[in-house]
Amino acid sequence: MRVHFIAIGGSAMHNLALALNSKGYQVTGSDDQIFEPSLSRLEKVGILPKEMGWFPEHITPDLEAIILGMHARKDNPELLKAQELGLKIYSYPEYIYEQSKDKKRVVIGGSHGKTSITSMILHVLNHKKIPFDYLVGAQLDGFERMVQLSDAPLIILEGDEYLSSPIDLTPKFLWYQPHVALLSGIAWDHINVFPTFELYKKQFQLFAETIMPGGSLVYFSGDNYLNAITSGNLKEINKLPYHTPEHYIADEKTHLTAENQDIPLQIFGNHNLQNIEGARLVCQEIGISTADFYEAIQTFKGAAKRLELIGNKEKTTVYKDFAHSPSKLRATVGAVKNQYQNRKVVALMELHTFSSLNSEFLAQYSGSMQDADHAIVYYNPKTIAHKKLDPISIENVKEAFSQDDLTIYTDSIQLQADLLKMDWNNSVLLLMTSGNFDGVNLNEFGETILKLI
Repeated sequence: MRVHFIAIGGSAMHNLALALNSKGYQVTGSDDQIFEPSLSRLEKVGILPKEMGWFPEHITPDLEAIILGMHARKDNPELLKAQELGLKIYSYPEYIYEQSKDKKRVVIGGSHGKTSITSMILHVLNHKKIPFDYLVGAQLDGFERMVQLSDAPLIILEGDEYLSSPIDLTPKFLWYQPHVALLSGIAWDHINVFPTFELYKKQFQLFAETIMPGGSLVYFSGDNYLNAITSGNLKEINKLPYHTPEHYIADEKTHLTAENQDIPLQIFGNHNLQNIEGARLVCQEIGISTADFYEAIQTFKGAAKRLELIGNKEKTTVYKDFAHSPSKLRATVGAVKNQYQNRKVVALMELHTFSSLNSEFLAQYSGSMQDADHAIVYYNPKTIAHKKLDPISIENVKEAFSQDDLTIYTDSIQLQADLLKMDWNNSVLLLMTSGNFDGVNLNEFGETILKLI
């Protein structure tokens, strides 16, 4: 099987390329720029493009599939050549479905928690040595890649609501047609694609309607939008609501109380407790007992960049998190403060995504960092200009967050210098971004903070 990737360097794209290469396919690809870790990983297995750029002469009639990444443009020379030759062109979610249409498909969707819930399910399946394939949005401990395709009868898919490709404007999760689905909650995001909340919500209704007859929908009952969807006309599926399970915190460690057991966890926060309960119900639907689930989940340390511990020294702790949308910010900051009630929590977030830097969207952040003892927001005006958005001022940000004591920076160097001057005794630093604060190595910076103690 000869498969060519246009824009092979993307996170999901290069992992799918690696998975197909491992399966024995003849994989080629192209891109105009490839960064680490994609570059080294592709090079290691011999499928890194020999030079960067687009080469329509590489698109030949003997290619059995073209997989088109979101990074490519509609006028990409290789794409135009593939269309001219009449080759079969897939988006990566469409191709994932092609590879899994004979499997039992489990799809995890929602505006937040997708990666964490998917990771929990993979961890439990791995613990029980059950064969499965998967697609997940982060690199996980114990897993070589973010995508695996084999002859396993089961596949677990993280279902993203973003668009599939430049020529396929279908939200990715609408391709998968799950037998078991989960929705964690709905909070407006991707304003560049879904300019109104009504349009954004509609995608989750459509997703619920793609569940196979006789299938199951696991959903968070604390979300009014999901309750509206599940109370509607969804025929021939089982509806399984979940909520925050019983738990307690002792000595800065969270424990579940279930099945007459005390179950210590390595993760924390109400959002993660809800994620665990949703994952438990999904696992129940694919034949894993509650007892086996709780045994396995005790060793789950979390997904990369999801309240990931950078380091801990005496009474000083540093975490990094992917949180950038208002709902994720609110949940993550609240989780850390609730876990470390007797410490000062310094929460730092970067406005980095298209939505977060949009002046019309900013008001969604109102109160999202109020649980922090010291809340800091960073953004780079040059990033706003690069994304061709209207400028936003420090005053705009302060007003949007509705927090008088909010500190705002637009200079990354000054931000780092001021953080290094702070007293970090009996404190938690929470670094939240989908970027890197303009070139900061978060692990190294966190370790530098800990050396000050």
